[in-house]
Amino acid sequence: MTMSLAEDLLRICQEKGLTVTAAESCTGGMVAAAITDVAGSSAIFERGFVTYSNIAKTEMLGVSPATLDAHGAVSEEVAQEMARGAVGAAQSDLAVAITGIAGPGGSEFKPEGRVCFCTLSSDSVLVETVEFGALGRANVRERSRDHALQRLIEAAQAV
Repeated sequence: MTMSLAEDLLRICQEKGLTVTAAESCTGGMVAAAITDVAGSSAIFERGFVTYSNIAKTEMLGVSPATLDAHGAVSEEVAQEMARGAVGAAQSDLAVAITGIAGPGGSEFKPEGRVCFCTLSSDSVLVETVEFGALGRANVRERSRDHALQRLIEAAQAV
């Protein structure tokens, strides 16, 4: 399924002349890898950002330390700042940002499987939290990757 999502994204973006970037935390580059697994992806994807630590989010994407302090890394506010920073740094048309708790672990306030996304285009901003549940680290990461690809497709179609 992942390959077909990435292939669909490539086709739509090529047809519309759009470029894409990804800012990833808990997925560790899985979205970028899925996109670049498709031949011809260099036409739409120049770079991605793996910002696993708070320092990386701040230094690479301009996420505000105040936002991190106020809301924590796993928050819609941080996801939105990550997406805005990625679009600015990559000069892309579309971005998706992902930050979450893949597991194991979590807390009563931020449980395992909670992932925050922001999909950004010139026309829209979609910020959402998905509760995948305690499916295990690999499953949460895979579902997050696929969800992000689907949201990028929807954003590209809407442009």
